[in-house]
Amino acid sequence: MYLSRVEIDFANRKKIKDLSHLGAYHSWVEESFPQEIARGQRERHLWRLDRLNGKIYLLVLSPEKPDLKKLEKYGKAGTAISKNYDPFLKRLTEGQRFQFKLTANPVRRGGKDSPYPGKMIPCFAIEKQLNWLQRKAETNGFEILSSDVVGHDRPLLRKKRHVSLNRTVFEGKLRINNLEKFKAALTKGIGREKAFGMGLLTIIPIN
Repeated sequence: MYLSRVEIDFANRKKIKDLSHLGAYHSWVEESFPQEIARGQRERHLWRLDRLNGKIYLLVLSPEKPDLKKLEKYGKAGTAISKNYDPFLKRLTEGQRFQFKLTANPVRRGGKDSPYPGKMIPCFAIEKQLNWLQRKAETNGFEILSSDVVGHDRPLLRKKRHVSLNRTVFEGKLRINNLEKFKAALTKGIGREKAFGMGLLTIIPIN
Protein backbone atom coordinates (compact mmCIF):
# COMPACT_ATOMS: atom_id res chain seq x y z
CA MET A 1 0.00 0.00 0.00
CA TYR A 2 1.08 3.57 -0.68
CA LEU A 3 0.01 6.81 1.01
CA SER A 4 0.46 9.79 -1.29
CA ARG A 5 -0.40 13.46 -1.22
CA VAL A 6 -0.16 16.63 -3.30
CA GLU A 7 -0.90 20.26 -2.50
CA ILE A 8 -3.78 21.49 -4.67
CA ASP A 9 -2.94 24.68 -6.56
CA PHE A 10 -6.01 26.66 -5.55
CA ALA A 11 -4.20 29.93 -6.28
CA ASN A 12 -4.31 29.04 -9.98
CA ARG A 13 -8.02 29.27 -10.74
CA LYS A 14 -7.56 28.51 -14.42
CA LYS A 15 -5.68 25.32 -13.60
CA ILE A 16 -8.28 23.97 -11.17
CA LYS A 17 -11.45 25.22 -12.87
CA ASP A 18 -12.56 21.62 -13.53
CA LEU A 19 -12.51 20.72 -9.82
CA SER A 20 -16.08 21.88 -9.26
CA HIS A 21 -17.54 18.56 -8.09
CA LEU A 22 -16.47 15.29 -6.45
CA GLY A 23 -16.66 13.39 -9.74
CA ALA A 24 -13.81 15.54 -11.08
CA TYR A 25 -11.63 14.65 -8.08
CA HIS A 26 -12.47 10.98 -8.58
CA SER A 27 -11.36 11.18 -12.22
CA TRP A 28 -8.14 12.94 -11.17
CA VAL A 29 -7.33 10.14 -8.74
CA GLU A 30 -8.10 7.39 -11.25
CA GLU A 31 -6.00 9.03 -13.97
CA SER A 32 -3.02 9.03 -11.61
CA PHE A 33 -2.71 5.26 -12.09
CA PRO A 34 -2.00 4.82 -15.83
CA GLN A 35 -0.51 1.37 -15.26
CA GLU A 36 -3.90 0.13 -14.05
CA ILE A 37 -5.65 1.76 -16.99
CA ALA A 38 -3.24 0.01 -19.37
CA ARG A 39 -3.93 -3.37 -17.74
CA GLY A 40 -7.66 -2.82 -17.69
CA GLN A 41 -7.59 -3.74 -14.00
CA ARG A 42 -8.67 -0.96 -11.62
CA GLU A 43 -7.94 -1.09 -7.90
CA ARG A 44 -9.74 0.64 -5.05
CA HIS A 45 -8.23 4.04 -4.31
CA LEU A 46 -9.21 5.84 -1.11
CA TRP A 47 -8.81 9.60 -1.05
CA ARG A 48 -9.85 12.74 0.76
CA LEU A 49 -9.14 16.45 0.94
CA ASP A 50 -7.10 17.65 3.92
CA ARG A 51 -6.50 21.20 5.14
CA LEU A 52 -3.19 21.79 6.92
CA ASN A 53 -1.59 25.13 7.83
CA GLY A 54 -3.75 27.00 5.36
CA LYS A 55 -3.02 24.61 2.49
CA ILE A 56 -5.33 21.99 0.98
CA TYR A 57 -3.98 18.58 0.00
CA LEU A 58 -5.29 15.62 -1.92
CA LEU A 59 -4.46 12.51 0.12
CA VAL A 60 -4.58 9.10 -1.62
CA LEU A 61 -4.21 5.54 -0.28
CA SER A 62 -3.64 2.93 -2.99
CA PRO A 63 -2.31 -0.62 -3.54
CA GLU A 64 0.15 0.71 -6.14
CA LYS A 65 2.25 3.85 -6.27
CA PRO A 66 0.64 6.60 -8.39
CA ASP A 67 2.33 8.45 -11.23
CA LEU A 68 3.43 11.57 -9.34
CA LYS A 69 3.44 13.74 -12.46
CA LYS A 70 -0.21 12.89 -13.10
CA LEU A 71 -0.97 13.36 -9.40
CA GLU A 72 0.27 16.94 -9.84
CA LYS A 73 -2.26 17.63 -12.62
CA TYR A 74 -4.12 20.10 -10.40
CA GLY A 75 -1.38 20.40 -7.79
CA LYS A 76 1.63 22.60 -7.23
CA ALA A 77 4.71 21.37 -9.06
CA GLY A 78 7.08 19.38 -6.88
CA THR A 79 4.62 18.81 -4.02
CA ALA A 80 3.52 15.25 -4.88
CA ILE A 81 5.04 12.62 -2.59
CA SER A 82 4.35 8.93 -2.00
CA LYS A 83 5.41 6.63 0.85
CA ASN A 84 5.21 2.88 1.32
CA TYR A 85 2.44 2.31 3.89
CA ASP A 86 3.15 -1.38 4.54
CA PRO A 87 5.93 -0.93 7.16
CA PHE A 88 3.57 1.21 9.23
CA LEU A 89 0.77 -1.37 8.94
CA LYS A 90 3.12 -4.15 10.06
CA ARG A 91 4.00 -2.27 13.26
CA LEU A 92 0.39 -2.07 14.44
CA THR A 93 -0.64 -4.17 17.45
CA GLU A 94 -3.81 -4.61 19.45
CA GLY A 95 -4.10 -2.23 22.38
CA GLN A 96 -2.26 0.61 20.68
CA ARG A 97 -3.82 4.06 20.91
CA PHE A 98 -3.85 6.65 18.15
CA GLN A 99 -5.17 10.02 17.20
CA PHE A 100 -7.40 9.60 14.16
CA LYS A 101 -9.04 11.53 11.36
CA LEU A 102 -11.84 10.23 9.19
CA THR A 103 -13.78 11.88 6.39
CA ALA A 104 -16.96 9.89 5.88
CA ASN A 105 -20.53 9.79 4.61
CA PRO A 106 -22.63 8.91 7.72
CA VAL A 107 -26.03 7.53 6.80
CA ARG A 108 -28.69 5.39 8.44
CA ARG A 109 -31.45 3.17 7.08
CA GLY A 110 -34.92 4.63 7.46
CA GLY A 111 -37.26 2.69 9.77
CA LYS A 112 -40.92 1.80 9.32
CA ASP A 113 -42.03 5.20 10.64
CA SER A 114 -39.65 7.09 8.37
CA PRO A 115 -40.87 8.92 5.25
CA TYR A 116 -38.27 6.77 3.45
CA PRO A 117 -38.52 3.28 5.00
CA GLY A 118 -35.64 1.01 4.06
CA LYS A 119 -33.70 3.76 2.27
CA MET A 120 -30.37 5.26 3.32
CA ILE A 121 -30.86 8.66 4.97
CA PRO A 122 -27.99 11.12 5.68
CA CYS A 123 -27.15 11.79 9.32
CA PHE A 124 -27.06 15.57 9.72
CA ALA A 125 -27.34 15.97 13.51
CA ILE A 126 -23.96 15.77 15.28
CA GLU A 127 -25.29 13.25 17.82
CA LYS A 128 -26.41 10.93 15.03
CA GLN A 129 -23.10 11.35 13.22
CA LEU A 130 -21.18 10.38 16.36
CA ASN A 131 -23.51 7.42 16.93
CA TRP A 132 -22.80 6.31 13.36
CA LEU A 133 -19.05 6.51 14.08
CA GLN A 134 -19.47 4.45 17.25
CA ARG A 135 -21.29 1.70 15.38
CA LYS A 136 -18.60 1.65 12.68
CA ALA A 137 -15.88 1.40 15.31
CA GLU A 138 -17.52 -1.65 16.86
CA THR A 139 -17.56 -3.49 13.52
CA ASN A 140 -14.12 -2.36 12.38
CA GLY A 141 -11.94 -3.48 15.27
CA PHE A 142 -11.42 -0.33 17.31
CA GLU A 143 -12.77 1.52 20.32
CA ILE A 144 -13.51 5.24 20.31
CA LEU A 145 -11.78 6.92 23.27
CA SER A 146 -12.86 10.42 22.27
CA SER A 147 -14.36 11.92 19.14
CA ASP A 148 -15.74 15.12 17.70
CA VAL A 149 -17.16 16.41 14.43
CA VAL A 150 -14.70 19.02 13.15
CA GLY A 151 -16.18 19.62 9.71
CA HIS A 152 -19.36 19.11 7.72
CA ASP A 153 -20.51 20.14 4.26
CA ARG A 154 -22.52 18.92 1.28
CA PRO A 155 -20.25 18.96 -1.78
CA LEU A 156 -21.64 18.46 -5.26
CA LEU A 157 -21.28 14.91 -6.55
CA ARG A 158 -21.81 15.48 -10.26
CA LYS A 159 -21.99 18.88 -11.90
CA LYS A 160 -24.83 18.02 -14.29
CA ARG A 161 -26.95 16.04 -11.82
CA HIS A 162 -26.73 18.54 -8.95
CA VAL A 163 -26.64 15.76 -6.37
CA SER A 164 -24.73 16.46 -3.14
CA LEU A 165 -23.25 14.16 -0.51
CA ASN A 166 -23.21 14.41 3.27
CA ARG A 167 -19.49 14.83 4.05
CA THR A 168 -18.44 14.79 7.71
CA VAL A 169 -14.95 15.03 9.20
CA PHE A 170 -14.28 13.26 12.51
CA GLU A 171 -11.23 13.58 14.77
CA GLY A 172 -10.41 11.95 18.09
CA LYS A 173 -8.57 9.10 19.77
CA LEU A 174 -9.01 5.35 19.39
CA ARG A 175 -7.68 2.01 20.62
CA ILE A 176 -7.16 -1.06 18.43
CA ASN A 177 -9.23 -4.02 19.66
CA ASN A 178 -9.11 -6.37 16.66
CA LEU A 179 -6.00 -6.00 14.52
CA GLU A 180 -7.27 -7.82 11.43
CA LYS A 181 -10.52 -5.84 11.26
CA PHE A 182 -8.71 -2.58 11.98
CA LYS A 183 -6.18 -3.08 9.19
CA ALA A 184 -9.06 -3.79 6.83
CA ALA A 185 -10.69 -0.52 7.89
CA LEU A 186 -7.46 1.38 7.21
CA THR A 187 -6.87 -0.14 3.78
CA LYS A 188 -10.45 -0.58 2.52
CA GLY A 189 -12.16 2.40 4.10
CA ILE A 190 -15.23 2.93 6.25
CA GLY A 191 -18.77 3.65 5.12
CA ARG A 192 -20.24 4.56 1.74
CA GLU A 193 -19.17 6.69 -1.24
CA LYS A 194 -15.49 5.73 -1.05
CA ALA A 195 -14.96 6.61 -4.71
CA PHE A 196 -15.91 10.21 -3.92
CA GLY A 197 -13.53 11.08 -1.11
CA MET A 198 -15.20 9.31 1.83
CA GLY A 199 -14.00 6.53 4.13
CA LEU A 200 -10.26 7.17 4.46
CA LEU A 201 -9.17 6.70 8.08
CA THR A 202 -5.67 7.92 9.06
CA ILE A 203 -3.95 7.59 12.42
CA ILE A 204 -1.03 9.11 14.34
CA PRO A 205 0.53 7.34 17.37
CA ILE A 206 -0.15 8.86 20.78
CA ASN A 207 3.16 9.37 22.60
